Amino acid sequence: MRSHTVSRATAETEITVTVNLDGTGQFDNQTGVGFFDHMLDQLARHSLIDMSVRAKGDLHIDDHHTVEDTGIALGQALAAALGDKRGIVRYGSCLLPMDDALVRAALDLSARPYLVWNVEMPTQKIGTFDTELVREFFTAFATQGGITLHVDMLHGINAHHITEAAFKAVAQALRQAVETDPRKTDAIPSTKGAL
Repeated sequence: MRSHTVSRATAETEITVTVNLDGTGQFDNQTGVGFFDHMLDQLARHSLIDMSVRAKGDLHIDDHHTVEDTGIALGQALAAALGDKRGIVRYGSCLLPMDDALVRAALDLSARPYLVWNVEMPTQKIGTFDTELVREFFTAFATQGGITLHVDMLHGINAHHITEAAFKAVAQALRQAVETDPRKTDAIPSTKGAL
């Protein structure tokens, strides 16, 4: 089983994340930020990565530290669960429609973190959730996960739909990338011999 647990404690947050890359998309996410929990649930369900997140953060200030630090811990757990990445497909992409929103995600589990974020949110809030935190989450996740990640909004007028499409598109791309390649189960997917 390719699984890992990360616990991270700072003066601002206490977070424990567990992932199982060979799961069925089971989720149990409790961060204290309702909309963010909903997005993490989508990430788990559509990637088929079992995920449990427990976060206690300084929500009396705002949601920023909780969302960002969850991205850090989740990226670290993913990278550790992948190990040396022997046998994985490595790349994944998805073009995902959700009502008015159309979002494309492409990623490489390269150990070279880089985020290209071409997503314009039409509002600053989804309920009480700051939409700028979506990018903050994916920046932290890509950086700590060693992921080259491109997310492009091709169309969208509703911020909830755009955000959910982004999480689902990344999840679908991640599902492809972490899968074991049946033709190369013992090989590291790089001409360098290491990732």
